[in-house]
Order: sequence, then structure tokens, then C-alpha cells
Amino acid sequence: MDERRKDLRAGYPALNELLSAFDQHMNDKTANATDSPVNRIRAEVLRQCREKAELPAGLFSLTVPTGGGKTLSSMAFALNHAVHYGKQRVIYVIPYTSILEQTAEIFRKIFGDENVIEHHSNLDPDKEDSRSRLATENWDAPIIVTTNVQFFESLFAARTSRCRKLHNIVNSVVVLDEAQLLPPEFLDPILHVMQDLSQNYKVSFVLSTATQPAFSPRPKFLGLGGVQELMDDPDGLYADLKRVEAELPQDFNTPRTWESIAGELQQYESVLCIVNSRTDCRTLHALMPRGTIHLSALMCGQHRSEVIAAIKQRLKNGISTRVISTQLVEAGVDMDFPVVYRALAGLDAVAQAAGRCNREGILPGIGKVVVFVPPKPAAPGLLRKAQQSGQEIMRLTEGDPLTRERFEAYFRRYYASLNSLDEENIVSLLDMHNRAEARRAEFNFRTAAEKFRLIKEEGQTAIIVRHGESNNLIAALEASRNMQPHQRRGILRRLQRYTVNIREQECKKLMDSGDIREIFEGCYVQQTDTLYHSQLGMLLSKDVVFDPSQGIV
Repeated sequence: MDERRKDLRAGYPALNELLSAFDQHMNDKTANATDSPVNRIRAEVLRQCREKAELPAGLFSLTVPTGGGKTLSSMAFALNHAVHYGKQRVIYVIPYTSILEQTAEIFRKIFGDENVIEHHSNLDPDKEDSRSRLATENWDAPIIVTTNVQFFESLFAARTSRCRKLHNIVNSVVVLDEAQLLPPEFLDPILHVMQDLSQNYKVSFVLSTATQPAFSPRPKFLGLGGVQELMDDPDGLYADLKRVEAELPQDFNTPRTWESIAGELQQYESVLCIVNSRTDCRTLHALMPRGTIHLSALMCGQHRSEVIAAIKQRLKNGISTRVISTQLVEAGVDMDFPVVYRALAGLDAVAQAAGRCNREGILPGIGKVVVFVPPKPAAPGLLRKAQQSGQEIMRLTEGDPLTRERFEAYFRRYYASLNSLDEENIVSLLDMHNRAEARRAEFNFRTAAEKFRLIKEEGQTAIIVRHGESNNLIAALEASRNMQPHQRRGILRRLQRYTVNIREQECKKLMDSGDIREIFEGCYVQQTDTLYHSQLGMLLSKDVVFDPSQGIV
């Protein structure tokens, strides 16, 4: 109905052209790669992914240990599979925006900026033009990189704006990166819609992870049926890519003190320690020597990106680097430490932490991963149950705890420990199992859409902090008071990289103390210079009890 906008949506290259660009990139990459054991394994993973692309369309798993080259190999399968079966596009779905931005940048270098659409809440407006904005609304581009939240909430949405892209998911290849991070409280409806898209809408899914979750059907769990593994011998890959030795606690019932952990960490020139909450991160970091690096989600996204880039450069240059971090470094952040400490957690989290150790296999010996019992258990809820399930599997394990069969046992135990895999009863609201009701079209679409929220926003407030460029952006926002809301949208979107989410309770305290102020309704900005620290991020009052959800990243 709009010729100008219609033209903007056209003119993308065919997927076979993008496949040629990808093959050329991989040929160049292979020619310049060192002939190491890890690179030979990565080449073999890539070869198998290309060969399996002609398997019948449907559901697939790609089970490769961390550092085995899953990102590019999964794209190789997706492109070859899409070309062979005449599919329209590849949709790459990622749990965290920090990984997404890194992955989208890799794909843009291969396929060109105009052919890759990056769709998430923190999108930088400087990367957008009228064509890419339209493609973000509609997912018309051949390569889409998006988040679990955008992808799955769109499938259950009732608003026109969120549903505008749904027709472009049909007849596509969807890669679910780090598939073990699909939210367990919504697992039943998610797996059901995946099965439906595969069976009835020509969508092929790839579950890509080092720690494959237990999705196979069993009593009281419909799961996913007919999943085909792309690797000939996943267990052999785990043996060949073994680069670390896990050191488990002698007594899982006796917690360590932070002082004893700090003392051990100081023995190493370079070491990464991952803990379960922001509070733990601050506590341990305070006990470490000057120069130790802190990473948590009390730092805004731009700040974290800068620090992670600096850590990588220090490690590359052989500079002593000690880091205390929350779980935000575990999935997809390609750091490479000789030693990693991990507070007791779910077995998948321990395995992901191990993936930051001896990642490239360049140590003369084997990397060291130390699991310790922290002073306090993880926050109640999903984190606590994951920690307890991981403890049980590790406590009863003889030999290496980080093998493929251990992950299967862990996820079965973890899912069984949860109260529900559909806590909002989405399946019942949409009558997904009741064909008689479905024929009468008695679906509660709007209620289901309201309840299907992968990120609970209640009780959370975003604070714009002063870091780097944000001072100029805040000044521009102040100057936009007389603009219409849609006119200041670009400034607000750019400022998303400079926000920190805190509890409403803490927001009120900061308002009362004058540390923040509300410049527009619901828009809070840092006021005092002392609120945001150049190394630690936002400084909150010591007496705050954190919400369990704040322990995630």
C-alpha cells in the first residue's frame, strides 16, 4: 500500500549469494589459521555441519564443547540447509545482548551491514537507517540476529507491532544459540510452539550448545520429538577438546569464606572468579589487591563492553589479569584464562565457566577449574534449584563431571525439581493440547500475551548513569523537553547502553537522597557524581536485600 516503503523492503541478495560470501570467508580463515589440535577439531565440526545440511528439514541439535567453533559451524549448516530446501532466511536467536552484539558484528563482516539485521532492546540508533528500521519491524532481511525475548515473545504476542514479523519466520532456519538458557518456567509452551513451527510451518531449528538440555519426550513432559544430532560422535569431541581439569570441593556441605577464596586467587597472575550474585561480586572484589577487575550488571552495558574488551587485550598481551565477575561472562564471551574459579552452581554454569579456561588449548599443560562452596547459597528460586541439582550430580560423580551424559542427568534432575515448566499456564490458555477446543477457536490470545514475559519488569527501574558519552546524551535529553515523545526516541534508544536496572525500593531511596531525579515520567537520571563508580558501576546502599532475579547477571 506504500510504494516507497515497499521498495525499501526489496532488493536483498539470495541466500546462495550469501553462502558464497560465507564460504569465501571460511576459506580465508582456514588458510590463515595455525595448524593446532583445536583448529583441526573446529574444521571437522564445520565439515560435518556442511555435510548434514541435506538432512530432512526439522529439529536438530549441535552438541559441541565450548570453543569448538559452534557459531560459524551452525551458520554453515543453516545457510546450506536453507539453500538446499529453498528457505527464506536464517534467524539467529541468542539469550543475552552482550553475546548478540558480538555475534552480529561477526556476521556483518561476512555478509555486509545491509544484509544482517540486529534486533534487540539496546540497538544503537547510529547503526540504523530507514531500510534497517523497516526490516527490524518486519524481519525482511536474509540474516536476522535477535534475542530469545524478541523471538519467543513475538510468537505469543497480541499486539500488531510485535506480530508484524511472524510471516517471515515461516520457511526459515532458526538457530537457538546456548539453547540450555531457554527459560525453564516457560519451557512447555516454548517447546510446543517450536514443534508446531517445525511440523506445520517449514521451520528448521538448530539447538546449539555445549551443554545440551534434556528436551527428549518422557512421562509428563512432551518435550521435543525427532531431534537429529549433527555431530557423528559428540562424546568423542568432548574427549578431544578436553582442555581443563575440574577440581571439586571435598565437602559440599562446608562453605568457604570470601577471605580464603581471595587468598587463593592472589596466588595466580591471571585468574577469573565467577560468583552467583552482584553482592558476592562486590564483597570478594573488595578483598582483592588493587588492579583487580570487577564485572557485574551494576555496570551499564557500554561500561561492561569496554571492560571486557580491555580484559581480552590484557590477556592477549600477557599482562597479569585478575577478574571477579557474575555469570555475565559465561555464555559466548571468548576470554581465555589459565585458571578459573566458579562458585557452586548448576552444572551447565560450571561447564560454561570452564569454557573461559584454556579456551584455545595453548597452555603447555591442562587448564584448572576450581569449584568452591560460597559462604551463602544462591538466591531462592531457579538459581538455588540449579545449584542444588548441580551439587547432587557433582557429588555423586566419579571422574570428570563435565561430560555429555552428566549434562543429561543434570537437566533431568533440575527440570524435575521445578514446580512447573509452564508457570503462567500458557498451554492451557491457548488450548495447545486440546484439539476439540482448538476447533472451536477458544483461545485466550491477549491473556497469554500478557503473561508470556521472559523478563519480569515488575519491581525493576532503569536508571540512566553518567559514563563516557552518556553525559552529552543526557544533556541532549534535557534539551528535548519541548519535543514530542517520538522525537526524543532516538536519544533514549542510544541511552539504553548506559542504563542499570535496580529495584523500585532502591530507586525510591536514591530519589529521596537526591542521587537520581526523574526528568520525564518514568525516566530517571543519575544526579550526583558519586553514584556511579568508574570500576564498580552503580553504588547502592549496603542494607539492600537483592531480589533473586538480580543475582542472574
